[in-house]
Amino acid sequence: MVQMIGVLVLAAGVPRMFASLERTGHVDNSVMVLGYVVMRVPLVFQWLRAAKDDSIRRPVCLTYAATISIAQVGWVMQIVMRLATPYAIMLGGILVLIEIAGPVLAERQAGGTPWHAHHIAERHSLFAIIALGEGVVGTVAALSAVVDRQGWTLDALLVGLAGMGLTFGMWWVYFLVPSGEILHRHRDRAPVWGYVQMVVVTSIVATGAGLHIAADFIEGRNTITVIAAVLAVVVPLVVFLGLMYALSYYLARRFDTFHTWWLIATGGAIATTIGAALSGVDVAWCLVILMFAPALTVVGAETRMAAKTHSP
Repeated sequence: MVQMIGVLVLAAGVPRMFASLERTGHVDNSVMVLGYVVMRVPLVFQWLRAAKDDSIRRPVCLTYAATISIAQVGWVMQIVMRLATPYAIMLGGILVLIEIAGPVLAERQAGGTPWHAHHIAERHSLFAIIALGEGVVGTVAALSAVVDRQGWTLDALLVGLAGMGLTFGMWWVYFLVPSGEILHRHRDRAPVWGYVQMVVVTSIVATGAGLHIAADFIEGRNTITVIAAVLAVVVPLVVFLGLMYALSYYLARRFDTFHTWWLIATGGAIATTIGAALSGVDVAWCLVILMFAPALTVVGAETRMAAKTHSP
């Protein structure tokens, strides 16, 4: 409950941060940082409870508690000292490194924590599904924009098809990577996998936000170009697909000819989308072309798995 309060405070501070940049050119992230500290401090008490109850893994738990505490003291100092933007960014970078290094240092002591690989993979996958909901919301926004402006037309159908196709294609690609199975056998690969998951979820949410931008363009509420509207969806999608291919290779330590062909085909769909946007093709049609980027990866992977299943 306390962590959820921290999330609310952090979210409430986002508009203030952007407003400060617009008004003064300096970053005022004090409310955001306060919310983050509220989110993290409860974990210190949880790790101290674990240290009290598990004498064998006490060093692990205390390392977690110490690194989290040090980082939170630093974040509070950033609020109190009101540093200039460059110094605030430098201090923030150091604190982020402390936050990231904490689990790495802790898990190297006393055999680490007894985490369940399949359970952790499932928790992250559910987080990804929640993030994919942003894609559904973005699709609804884009579809509503077209319908409000033109009624139920071909463009409206194309926008709905493209948005949902992209969202479910990303969902399918995410679950093509057998994270739980491989982490169960190779637990040492978990830190990199876990950190990359944060960027994966960010790219998923950003793709949904890109669909919102495309909707605003279709509705005529912004003055950006067609290519800018399309790139708002293309860039985070490229990040997502690139990370999923990289994670697949990192976990399985295998990248064969089939993967190469899927990657080339996916890249071709993305390049075609950008080329269409540069040629002045409507945003709705560009999104339909882009929909094939994750779809080609899915079809290639499922075809190969089907061939393996039916081979003698």
